[in-house]
Amino acid sequence: MTRVTPFLMFADRLEEAIEFYTSTFPESEVRSVASSGSNGPLRSAEFVVGGQRFMAFAGGPYFSFSEGFSLYVDCADQAEVDQYWDKIVQAGGTPSRCGWITDPFGLSWQIVPRRFTVLVGDPDARKVKAVVDAMLTMVKLDVAALEKAYAEA
Repeated sequence: MTRVTPFLMFADRLEEAIEFYTSTFPESEVRSVASSGSNGPLRSAEFVVGGQRFMAFAGGPYFSFSEGFSLYVDCADQAEVDQYWDKIVQAGGTPSRCGWITDPFGLSWQIVPRRFTVLVGDPDARKVKAVVDAMLTMVKLDVAALEKAYAEA
């Protein structure tokens, strides 16, 4: 068992959120749930998304998420970026900028191609700046445009 587990307090729609997360990302499952009474709404759950264990509770309207906490998704390539981005948008998510998107339940995600991490790890500060400057103009990250900025720096 992991010692540190993110515990998410949802205002509402906990069951819908868990279903979306576990059906969107591989290596995901619902481990346990608890409801309010025999036919009551889902109140708490333990689940896994992309191999990461989470616990959650339906805490009521005084709970909300902010971009101060986000989930970072390491994507192998542009196809994987597009896949997750499109699923979140189709579910009602709101794109932000620089690869950030807020899902319909209020949780922020960073959908990042692995190549971006490689490019900004280059020892050439000029190339890194060009990649970061390109990233800052994007909503969804575009590997080809990042590669172009790197090559032209």
